[in-house]
Amino acid sequence: MKKRATLLLMLTVLSVFLAGCSEFNQPIYETSEGFWNKYIVWPIVSLIVTFKDLLGTYGLGIIAVTIIIRLILLPLMIKQAQNSKRMQQMQPILNGLKEKYKSKDAVTQQKYREEMQRVMTEQKINPAAGCLPVLIQMPIIIGLYHAISRMNATPEIEIGKFLWFELATPSITLAIVAGLMQFLVLRTGPAMDNPQMKVMMYIMPFMIIIFGTFLPAALALYWVIGNIISIIQNIFIYKPFKKKEVEPVKVGGKRK
Repeated sequence: MKKRATLLLMLTVLSVFLAGCSEFNQPIYETSEGFWNKYIVWPIVSLIVTFKDLLGTYGLGIIAVTIIIRLILLPLMIKQAQNSKRMQQMQPILNGLKEKYKSKDAVTQQKYREEMQRVMTEQKINPAAGCLPVLIQMPIIIGLYHAISRMNATPEIEIGKFLWFELATPSITLAIVAGLMQFLVLRTGPAMDNPQMKVMMYIMPFMIIIFGTFLPAALALYWVIGNIISIIQNIFIYKPFKKKEVEPVKVGGKRK
């Protein structure tokens, strides 16, 4: 089940990303055809332009839209965090089940799966729940990414500056800031308690810095603002600076 969920997630992300790749550097207009352009990219562009008219610059428009999107996704992120915490609390019990049913024969493994499913059901934990926020937000996030890139390729749109940064050209400074912010996101999130996820703590910031050095600074600005919001979310949800041992949950009663 876990492998199927992972495969489904990878295929969904890939298909969504490829949906707009062929037009990544093409201008975007209201008349642009295709589902991706009409229902994802253009609405986001329109929203950025609307906030640009209200706030004065495209930089502020991008910031406003990024904040709105992240606030819309906040309930999903909270649910994901709660599920992650419960899974973390369940680890001692799940490790005990692995030890109890460590034999690799089919009968023992079947008993292990049944017992693990029973425990998950009792605690109302859905292992696939962590994929849901990603599946929902990926089209939005990639759409925003494409919208900014295609605005930059549209002659009628002059993205201009944010502070002293030219948003239409790459900015190494913003790229480095975005990478550092991503590092802080991972430091304040659940990655610190997961040895496998810790690897991403060093890979993701490095990748963002590399991409940010040759992509428009408007995208780096989007990363910076999005990561600042993620850090704030992590501080309130995961409380990373409050050190305490995870107490395992109690499962059911005594079994006869």
